[in-house]
Amino acid sequence: MSDQRVVVVGASYAGLRAAEALRRSGFGGELVMVGAEPHHPYDRPTLTKHALESEPDPDVIALPLPASLGDVTWRLATRVTSSDLEAHTLTLDDGTDLAWDGLVVATGLRSRHLPIPWEPPRLAVRHLDDNRRLRAAMQEALGSGRRMVVVGAGFIGCEVAAVATSLGLDVTVVAPEAAPLLLHLGEPLGQALRRTHEAKGVRFLLGQVATSVTATGNGAHVELSDGSALDAELVVEAVGCSPVVDWLEGNQLDLTDGVLADTRLRVLSGPTSDPRPDVVACGDVARFVNPLFDQVARRVEHWTMAADTGKRAGRALGLHLAGAEPDPKPFAPVPTFWSEQYDLRLQSFGLPQLGTPAVLEGSLDDGLSGGAGVVVGYHRDGVLAGVVMAGFEERYRHYRMAVGQLLP
Repeated sequence: MSDQRVVVVGASYAGLRAAEALRRSGFGGELVMVGAEPHHPYDRPTLTKHALESEPDPDVIALPLPASLGDVTWRLATRVTSSDLEAHTLTLDDGTDLAWDGLVVATGLRSRHLPIPWEPPRLAVRHLDDNRRLRAAMQEALGSGRRMVVVGAGFIGCEVAAVATSLGLDVTVVAPEAAPLLLHLGEPLGQALRRTHEAKGVRFLLGQVATSVTATGNGAHVELSDGSALDAELVVEAVGCSPVVDWLEGNQLDLTDGVLADTRLRVLSGPTSDPRPDVVACGDVARFVNPLFDQVARRVEHWTMAADTGKRAGRALGLHLAGAEPDPKPFAPVPTFWSEQYDLRLQSFGLPQLGTPAVLEGSLDDGLSGGAGVVVGYHRDGVLAGVVMAGFEERYRHYRMAVGQLLP
């Protein structure tokens, strides 16, 4: 029906793909995109990679808007503060209400902050404006003491450390784990990645946490759990993210970790409840069962999943609004991520954190950066749950197809 309105909360990659899928499914009504940032959807992964080295070109990182979305109403620099799903209304931060017939939840994540005293401005990288602030702080540090502390050794922490080191900063990474990216890569590959960073000059203080960050005349003083301390011109906080779901509270949804949804991405109040066909979730905020692995509902914070879940959610909502039957096709996407650090590109398929690591091709002894490459598989009960590759580009398709299958 042309008089229907769908509101997409989250002007993100996932939200954009959901809007496209709505149009492809035949929805001809009003589309409203509400985004907390002042920017149209853009390429987020580059914020911790090449866009940290120089001013990102808005035309380069902006995601193309297809002709089918030329009539979208954009409400940027606008937050949804609360929602009433039964009344089909949203309340915006300017106090106005926005009615809807269909709702897409695509609010993604916000940077997590440590519950410790932290006096200087917190520098994290989640949004374009975060990137600009950190890039300016890095340039300022290059003109002074050149010291930088990164709290956290996950994807963002390691990528920021790589860029900062390449620019000439003296980087120390502090993290409680035994190896960088331990959850995603496992111990053997994580330690190989550590050696790659150390060869470039990065210092790791692992098995420790920051207990306080105080401001000094020219930077910050970081106290650590072992009683030692670090002084630096800037400190970056890279300790993960949390789902943006506060605006959905009070609606009897399962918001334990993101928004619980069924395999069509329709939101649920619990694992056995009936879905709401007029509300769908997609992107980093959506938690759902992927039968390729098991029956456990998970959020997957990978770029490709934003597209996959956005398309699935948009189609499900579009079919519902058209009065059509739900799509019977199974939904079992293969999560994919990549990480660029120095001249190293890590490529992964599946969910490596579910399995036990073992080298399938190459060798970790050759190193990761500039070496012959390595393929590490992660098996669970004889099934390849995930794979991480450095090099072996000609084998990408093989290993992507192998995820979820038995391997010798």
